[in-house]
Amino acid sequence: MTKLLRSILVIGSLLGACGLAGASEVVRLGNLKFAHFGAVSYIKEIAPTCGIRVEEKVFPKGLDVMQAIIAGELDVGATASEAAISGRAGGAPIVAVAGFARGGARLVARPELKIRSVAQLKGKRVGVTRGAIQEVLLMAELARHGLTADAVPGKDVQLVFLSYADLNGALLGRQIDAMMQSEPQSSQAINKGYGVEVLKPYGTPIGEPVRTLVMTEKFYREQRPVAEKFMRCFVEATRTFIDHPAVAEKYVREVMFKNQITSDDFRDAIRNSPYSFTITPEHIQVTTDIMVKTGVGRMARPPRARDWVRTDLLEAAMGSLKLR
Repeated sequence: MTKLLRSILVIGSLLGACGLAGASEVVRLGNLKFAHFGAVSYIKEIAPTCGIRVEEKVFPKGLDVMQAIIAGELDVGATASEAAISGRAGGAPIVAVAGFARGGARLVARPELKIRSVAQLKGKRVGVTRGAIQEVLLMAELARHGLTADAVPGKDVQLVFLSYADLNGALLGRQIDAMMQSEPQSSQAINKGYGVEVLKPYGTPIGEPVRTLVMTEKFYREQRPVAEKFMRCFVEATRTFIDHPAVAEKYVREVMFKNQITSDDFRDAIRNSPYSFTITPEHIQVTTDIMVKTGVGRMARPPRARDWVRTDLLEAAMGSLKLR
């Protein structure tokens, strides 16, 4: 950890000690290990200044966060929108309260194949994480170009379902021809030379997918003062990362990734997945509709966005910090 980053964290701790460190209110946070999830992770560092303590648990994928919420293990979760939608459809007692990043997907192919368009994926093996927002975007892009896809041979494109952690290795090992990957992994593949960008898949009605901060309904309704403190902390953390890119880079690279990603990896990743605040029922509804159309998530009863997207806490927090 660098001297600058250590100083930032120490300052946060000292501020918390000034009358707030004794706060007994604990918020249980589920998060994922991606560059654009960094501001959510940073909440726990400044939480004492907000009068709360945040206990973060990192999961492999968003659906795991939803399962932990259903099990009663979390109060707040950070996921891609498709996991939140699937979770709500599957009975997870959640409300979407903010969007903390947008974008964060890229179609990357092996350089020697000279794939320059989605149409050129015909006859190819494409890796993607099952149920992820990247699968939603991939299926939507393939449909736009009139291509069919399945995990079994016989369609235009053969899907190869792999975890985020395994996709890059499969591309490097030539087990797949292309991948729809998250950040910073897609930037890593490009910067290390074993992948080239085909496109950023934002031409579908979804546009840039929003990463979604959710709360349990119980936490949102019954622990309102704590929820308000947490949301203010979220806005503070996100504003810090937007206004001070050097702080964001140092925290993500050194604390989250233990220097396993380069400065170029981080900066390229965040250019494709910038930190943000907002979420709208309209965006979540469009994403839900595309999931139904493409069959991702296989929801028996797709949730209506207006029933569970709640932005009042976010609006109040942004107003109090004069960000509206």
